[in-house]
Amino acid sequence: MAAPKAEITYIELEKFAWDYIKECLNNTKQHPTASGKIALIKDRHIPTISYFLKIWLPMQGKPTISRSTYYNWLNTHDDAKLDTIKRIEGYFEALAIDIVANEGKGIFYAKNKLGMTDRQAETETFKPILINANFGQTLLTNDADNK
Repeated sequence: MAAPKAEITYIELEKFAWDYIKECLNNTKQHPTASGKIALIKDRHIPTISYFLKIWLPMQGKPTISRSTYYNWLNTHDDAKLDTIKRIEGYFEALAIDIVANEGKGIFYAKNKLGMTDRQAETETFKPILINANFGQTLLTNDADNK
């Protein structure tokens, strides 16, 4: 029989969330250069709750909680757990928004998880109208000027 899984406290969970954020910020990837060498370039990762709980914490040998427990903490009357979960989500969201805004990565994540939308700038359209002047020439003008 397997040993029972160690229980993680909300204080540990927040500390581990910061460790995960640091790893997301400091991630690099290999990129070949023109000279044939391999350079490491910064490649920040968008943090996600699911990856953090299901993969990152276990890979670090840390105790974890199930995703359902995580969301149960959101509905608890224990203010310390609730506040910790909200802070972690806030940290992850702030980093995700910064990566999307400054690096253009994760556009679909931003739309689906962060509620961001594309907006087209409203532009005024130019609709020319013809005016016959007394001396017989035709002038072009914007009908918005005639309102």
